[in-house]
Amino acid sequence: MRRVPALIATSALALGAITAAAPAANAKTVGEDSLATLLTSDGDEFDNNSKDFDILTQAAFAVVAAKPDSKVAVVADGTKRATVFAPTDQAFRVLVKDLTGKTIKSEKKIFESLVALAGVDTIESVLLYHVIPGKTLTSGKVLKADGAKLMTANGKTLKVDVRKKPSLRITLKDKDKGAQDAKVILSALDLNKGNKQVAHGIDRVLRPIKLSN
Repeated sequence: MRRVPALIATSALALGAITAAAPAANAKTVGEDSLATLLTSDGDEFDNNSKDFDILTQAAFAVVAAKPDSKVAVVADGTKRATVFAPTDQAFRVLVKDLTGKTIKSEKKIFESLVALAGVDTIESVLLYHVIPGKTLTSGKVLKADGAKLMTANGKTLKVDVRKKPSLRITLKDKDKGAQDAKVILSALDLNKGNKQVAHGIDRVLRPIKLSN
């Protein structure tokens, strides 16, 4: 799988190069490190860490390998603003259990099950539902977005629900009314902060459609 980051980078270029305007004299410098760079920094291999994002990364690789012009490749282009709500490996484990009724421990087998069950087109749609294009929504902005409906890269909206008492909770309400809503993992906020692309870890995979029976 080591060749695939280069494939994503190449596909990102196919989306169109952006020429950045010169910043104003007092403008704060914003980095252009991509989320793909961050998510592959630990080796992008399946492991036993349920709190990281190996399955998400491999799913993105699979989509771009099959569909080089997919909008999923935006996460490899750090010049483009984007916010990603990133499901952990445990979130994908929960999804597969919902779909099959089985608990699968191996991250590789979880990934293979998703590909077999859903297919590349559905995986692409699901991944794009986690991307808010054109916006860098740091945690501060997310906290102020209570009740907001965010437009995702697959064209469907995602509602933000913020509760500050008795303890802080950020819930994302997706289109599958029969599934448990995803919550933002407070210890995984502002991944890649300081750049145009940021991510926030979540504990469930968001569903743009009803995936389970």
